[in-house]
Amino acid sequence: MILSSVIVEDLQVAADYLARCCEKSGLLEMKGHFPNVEEALLFLNQQSVDLLFLDVEMPGATGFELLDRLAYSPKVILTTSKTEYAYNAFEYNVSDFLKKPFTYQRFLEAVQKVTSPSQESNVNSTATDHIFIKTDGKLIRLNNSDILFIESMGDYVKFVSTDKKYITHNTIKNLEEKVNKQCFLKTHRSYIINVDKIDDIRENLLFIKGNEIPISKAHRSVVLKRLNII
Repeated sequence: MILSSVIVEDLQVAADYLARCCEKSGLLEMKGHFPNVEEALLFLNQQSVDLLFLDVEMPGATGFELLDRLAYSPKVILTTSKTEYAYNAFEYNVSDFLKKPFTYQRFLEAVQKVTSPSQESNVNSTATDHIFIKTDGKLIRLNNSDILFIESMGDYVKFVSTDKKYITHNTIKNLEEKVNKQCFLKTHRSYIINVDKIDDIRENLLFIKGNEIPISKAHRSVVLKRLNII
C-alpha cells in the first residue's frame, strides 16, 4: 500500500534526508515539504494525506499545534532531537517517534508500523456499535447511540450520555482514532460529537440536548460536509 505523505520540517538538510528515505522505501508518495506549520496547514486543509513526518520545534507554531488545528487525523511520525517530547507523542497518539539523527533502518521500522495493519485495529473495527471506558475502577459499556458528545478536560475526557456523565483518563486525540467514525465527528480540538444527536447549528455553534458545542474554523468545512443539507 502506497501512502501519501508530507514533511513538515524547518531544517532543509533534515527534510532532504527524510525525502531520500521516503523515495528509497518505495512505500510512500511524497506530496511536499513545508518549513513551518502555517504553510503546512494551507496545504493540508485543502488536500488530505495519509502520513505526516512532523518536527516539533519550528519557527512560529509547534508541530503539536499543527495537530490541534488540523481538521482530520492522519498518521503521524514525529521527528525531533529531543526525547522530552515522547510523552506528548503518546498523548497525541502518534504512530512512532524518530529521534534525530536516525538511520534508514529505523525510519523503515517506523513506516512499517503505519503501513502494516495491526491486530488491534482489526479488533476495534469489529466493535462498531459500542465502546468500553474505564472509570471508577471498572469498565463500563457505552452504546454509541447513547453518547451525545465527548469533551476534553485536560488529561481527562467527559462522556456525556443521554442520562449520565462519565469522566475517564484519556485524550480527544486518542479517542478520535478509536471511536466509530460513522457515528462520531470531531468539531473542535476539545469536542467529538455524535452526528445523529445534533439538534441545530447556528453559525459556529451546534446544539445537542441544550448543550452548546463549538465548531472551530479548522473543522467547519468537515462538519458541513457530514450534514444532510437540502
